[in-house]
Amino acid sequence: MTNAQRDIKRKLRVLNHAEFTGNVSRTCRYFGISRAAFYRWKDSYAKKGCEGLINSKPCPKNPK
Repeated sequence: MTNAQRDIKRKLRVLNHAEFTGNVSRTCRYFGISRAAFYRWKDSYAKKGCEGLINSKPCPKNPK
């Protein structure tokens, strides 16, 4: 399992846990993430599906 797959699996677990419990604040506390990060993941997942949960850098790599 690659790091990207592991990250996607973890983020899906967080999203599913929040849906199951119905309490985002408690879910974020349990997993040790901020609510802002949770809502970014949720929005990204809603727009792009699993591809949206892949960690990506905000800028391109330096060619040097």
